[in-house]
Amino acid sequence: MNPNKNILSSDVEIKGSLKFSNDLIIDGRIEGEVTSDGSLTVGENALVIGEIRTKSVIVFGKVQGNITVTERCELKANAIQEGDIVAGTMSIEEGASFSGKSSVGKNALARKDAAPAPPGTSSGSKPSAVPAPVAPPAATHTTV
Repeated sequence: MNPNKNILSSDVEIKGSLKFSNDLIIDGRIEGEVTSDGSLTVGENALVIGEIRTKSVIVFGKVQGNITVTERCELKANAIQEGDIVAGTMSIEEGASFSGKSSVGKNALARKDAAPAPPGTSSGSKPSAVPAPVAPPAATHTTV
């Protein structure tokens, strides 16, 4: 076994932000942001509710939240992804379920980094008392 690979087994539940180095395998439940310069594997018993921001991710289980990876995102046969994906490269196996938008390639990562902050979130400004109406994003659902 690789000494730099960490494992959170199926009986582990975490609420809050999770940061790690190197590689991590999650087979439990995480509620919160997962951030790393390393690689993440979401095991077949895992449920991640929140944002994932890593170098790469392989999903066997379920993710409810957006995924942003600088390299590769893989959705395996029984994976369920409910949220948007921004990745350098992406693969979706037959049988995986993906509901969200995807942006793939170096240009997608550059656009994500250069995207302006949402209205009302810049420093020094206060959110409007009456929020502007926002059209719901176009929903897509793909089962391969």
